[in-house]
Amino acid sequence: MKVLGIDPGTAACGYGIVHESDGRLREVVSGCWRTSARERLDARLLTIFEGVRQLVAEHAPDAVALEESYVGADARIALSVGQARGAVLVAAAAAGVDCAEYAPARVKQAVCGYGRAEKGQMQRMVKVILALEAEPVNDHVADALAVAICHALAPPLLEAAG
Repeated sequence: MKVLGIDPGTAACGYGIVHESDGRLREVVSGCWRTSARERLDARLLTIFEGVRQLVAEHAPDAVALEESYVGADARIALSVGQARGAVLVAAAAAGVDCAEYAPARVKQAVCGYGRAEKGQMQRMVKVILALEAEPVNDHVADALAVAICHALAPPLLEAAG
């Protein structure tokens, strides 16, 4: 199974593809799309849409996984994240790829074994799980890889629980 994980945001949108085979996970590609607040919103969302479209075309993932929206104290940030999520969902739907959404606590539970894990813990566990030479370059990439790991591990976890 190949999963494209997305950490949505308009300023920085992390992505990471993991491939699960015979119970082992490995990173295929990861990175972060950055857009400037000086750009028009439609152009920023198009950058994300086109990035997802290109990754899907190039790597043919079985699924796209992204974090559910977290509504904190700043409504503007929540709206911005929601718009980025929309661009990702439309790009995946246009390519015919199924999407799954996970709460941040569920992602942390799957990756770290603790739903309130800190950012540093997440980066270290992503490095260990994927046998990377170094921790992901930033939180956005780590979170994207983590949500992909969460989805890739979801079927075995569901079987074990059943």
